[in-house]
Amino acid sequence: MTEQAASATASGDGGTYAPAPIPDPVVGEGEFVFAAIGLDHGHIYGMCQGLIGAGATLRWVHDPDPAKVEAFVQRFPGVRAARSEAEVFEDPDVRLVAGAAVTSERCALGIRAMEAGKDYFTDKAPLTTLEQLADARDAVARTGRKYAVYYSERVHVETAVFAGQLIEQGAIGKVVQVVGFGPHRLNAPSRPEWFFQKEKYGGILCDIGSHNVDQILHYTGATDATVSLSQIANYANPEHPELDDFGDANLVTNTGATGYFRCDWFTPDGLQTWGDGRMFILGTEGFIEQRKYMNIGTQDGPGHLFLANGEQETHFEVAGKVGYPYFGQLVLDCLERTENAMTQDHAFKAIEIAITAQNEARDLTPGGRGTT
Repeated sequence: MTEQAASATASGDGGTYAPAPIPDPVVGEGEFVFAAIGLDHGHIYGMCQGLIGAGATLRWVHDPDPAKVEAFVQRFPGVRAARSEAEVFEDPDVRLVAGAAVTSERCALGIRAMEAGKDYFTDKAPLTTLEQLADARDAVARTGRKYAVYYSERVHVETAVFAGQLIEQGAIGKVVQVVGFGPHRLNAPSRPEWFFQKEKYGGILCDIGSHNVDQILHYTGATDATVSLSQIANYANPEHPELDDFGDANLVTNTGATGYFRCDWFTPDGLQTWGDGRMFILGTEGFIEQRKYMNIGTQDGPGHLFLANGEQETHFEVAGKVGYPYFGQLVLDCLERTENAMTQDHAFKAIEIAITAQNEARDLTPGGRGTT
């Protein structure tokens, strides 16, 4: 290690590289009104908090379950509980509907919102079948509305945002491979019944995997990819035979770069958080490692990014230093009809590849599904 690199590592000095300034709100109170419909997944809270942080105004919430609505109102005081979807859709001030419905129902909700003249912001996975994807694409073309997707492991994680900034600055040259790991803690007793039904959650490569496909496309600058190999399994949960507790896939992008990702529900109880999410990005002139949610074996918290290139070797601790520009960009995209947060083609292509990987996956479940 050179003296310069050792100094950078010891001090945490990023040299010429540093995060862009944390973005300010892009609108004032009441200038961009949105609503939440469908509270089946807890990601709705992060989606709404991100929009509020960008200056958006949360006016309405609707869900058939009064308990979910009550909890949501406690989290966001002042939001109005709508009696129906129609009450939300009929409010001319509402520009965007955010939703985290049951995964297989997200497409239908989005189409209803777009047909009512609203842009739509859905949790990942944004849909579960290629037939739904065709319907969503048709609805976007027909209505001119947006079908935005909360690929949170990139857009709502500071290491992921900073990694994109570093790549844009040329810190590691041309990206040639992205490897991602998406482990999650199962917490099976706390999960709703639909979580274990493949028709409703779509399978692990569709669900968690869509996060990883989004990142592979984004960091490589690709607009498409083919699935070379994909695999799924239920290794340890025979009481839930439709659950995939493991999945992985290899991709080749249209830039020539490769991608690999692994998803699983095997986070051990002794780990300090729900999953040790990692991302490795190899470039022609260096590499980046993200330790998104923890630095294992320490109590250093989230937000660790490691950069090595021809000039330096640096450990960045970015928690609270980067922010989440996606949300302000999404608000402005809705107002100005631009595509700076994420293009519609990208949002749909990521889930198309994830579903293809799921559909083509070899099932490695020992003894086959439904056995004990």
